[in-house]
Amino acid sequence: LSLIPGGLDCSISFVSHVLGKVCVHGRQKEILGVLVPRLTELTKSDCIWQRICWRLVECVPERWMEAVVLGFVQRAPGADVLSRLLGNLVVKNKKAQFVMTQKVLLLQYGHTTAVLQNLLGYLSLDSLRRALLLRVLQELLETWGSSSAVKHSPPEQQLYISKAILICLSHLKEPEIESCRQELLTSMMEGVKCHLDSSLPQLRRLGMVVAESISSKINTEGPVLKFEYEEDDETRELKSLLVQTPPLCVPSLPDDESEKAGAALLSVPENNQKSQTAAPLMPDEESDAELDSDDDLIPYDMSEDKELKIKAPVYIRDCIEVLTGSEDVDKWEATIKALESLIRRNPAATREVSVELAKILLHLEEKTCIEGFVELCQRAQVAVLTTDPIPVSKYLTSQFYSLNYSLRQRMDILDVLVLAAQELSCPQFPVKPKHSDAQKPCIQFLPGSDSSKDWRRIVDERIKSKTRRFATGRCHMEPASSPNQFSSVAGHFFFPLIQHFDRPLTTFDLLGEDHLVLGRLVHTLAVLMYLAVNTVAVTAMGKALLEFVWTLRFHMDSYVRQGLLSCISSLLLSVPAELLLADMTEELLETQSWLGDVVEKDPDGDCRRLALQNLLLMENLKKKLEAVPS
Repeated sequence: LSLIPGGLDCSISFVSHVLGKVCVHGRQKEILGVLVPRLTELTKSDCIWQRICWRLVECVPERWMEAVVLGFVQRAPGADVLSRLLGNLVVKNKKAQFVMTQKVLLLQYGHTTAVLQNLLGYLSLDSLRRALLLRVLQELLETWGSSSAVKHSPPEQQLYISKAILICLSHLKEPEIESCRQELLTSMMEGVKCHLDSSLPQLRRLGMVVAESISSKINTEGPVLKFEYEEDDETRELKSLLVQTPPLCVPSLPDDESEKAGAALLSVPENNQKSQTAAPLMPDEESDAELDSDDDLIPYDMSEDKELKIKAPVYIRDCIEVLTGSEDVDKWEATIKALESLIRRNPAATREVSVELAKILLHLEEKTCIEGFVELCQRAQVAVLTTDPIPVSKYLTSQFYSLNYSLRQRMDILDVLVLAAQELSCPQFPVKPKHSDAQKPCIQFLPGSDSSKDWRRIVDERIKSKTRRFATGRCHMEPASSPNQFSSVAGHFFFPLIQHFDRPLTTFDLLGEDHLVLGRLVHTLAVLMYLAVNTVAVTAMGKALLEFVWTLRFHMDSYVRQGLLSCISSLLLSVPAELLLADMTEELLETQSWLGDVVEKDPDGDCRRLALQNLLLMENLKKKLEAVPS
């Protein structure tokens, strides 16, 4: 290549063929890692080398064009450099146009943000290419606003498309925004609806960020969309893509001028310091400040003031009266804060009004701004449910499928059931009260008697010294055991929830648009199944859960599918292996085949991981049964 500018007439098609063949055979990194920096330097100020570089890429055969173009896009240090190296290749070559405007943006999602910035910045740097930029933005918004794409594509691809949309928006000029304002508004409304309907928090947050960005672009003067969400590194990165930060070019100064500039900079603080020290010496300003001051107003002494404490009710029935009819806001707040401890201290009184109290807490609305109101209310509901599990669980599970409840209330019911089941299934260790030494029932020794020594330690030392041991194992205390209180009530928590999931109501359709609640229901059933280990009803629960999973195994929502796979894991861990093979052999074989399909074909990465874990669990159970002698 060094001989080409010497005035010789030659063809570089052979070099283009070599470049294409090397790139397509997997040596893209090696050759372009050397070629791109060299061409970047040569084309910086020489238009002849720019034309040579354009010709070099244009002569690459079409079957190798994708590897070459993608290599240049990945290794160019910036969009301006890529524009110098490729010229208007994307306009002239159909293959290159397909790769850069379709394949990299819509069919792939593994490229870095820098690659997207290079590619879309390249499209924006020439008037002939800007038409492609607008077309790319339109296609990206169509994909982003497609409900089918949101449901069936993985979250990583949605994030990738969102980044591409924001980078495109950052390159748009005001006349271009004005010409496609209505299309942007329509796409924004459709896309944000699809994302907010998703069960995954990441997708909902992506929809909010992109909708806010589009709104800020098309409504520069009027009000813009604003959502409430928790910002993290991902959202901050997305918002930063909307702002183009061109590199700052600081011209180098000669040595003498730089010394003068440095001296000028050093002299600034001195001048500022003089002006600051001179400012307090002005008497007129001091007198004006004294006239405007509020020092004449003497503040009240509130150091000894005490906050009035409202006494909370001490009986459960008094709490019910306060929560249902009292207009005293302070007493209502004190009751909410003290209710959980009062319920746990008075289990007998709570059982008398347990269902009524659960109903009140389920419909309770916040009268004042109490910190942690939702948590206080939830803990009180859990306390009621653990105190009187059977009637309260019957009430809550029946209300889950009733009319006139919001989705939030239905999900609150599921949360309370899970927390109460966890508390009931954990061993309850009795708390030993602390008594003084005089109250302990022990033998009192006289102070001067030899029996007052630690006789237990002396006896143990004598036995140890006279005992011959051939092997010493690690001594450990067995944990104290206690009955699993969830064992007798597991069916009351589980079976009513699984019965009516396929019966749509006027305001509630689990198999329709309320798939977020369906996902929460499936995850709740998985937790209840896991906590029911070693219970009497675990086999019946496993059979019912397996039928439930089999009915919904092809659900479109990835959150629901993740819950179904969690149900399989809970079933394999809770039901004894012998009962699994004896009662559910055919179902397990069909489930194994389905899990294999999920591992290979499911677009969601978490679903594939959970399916693989379930297959490993099945394999371990099989090996365990084979190792047991018949």
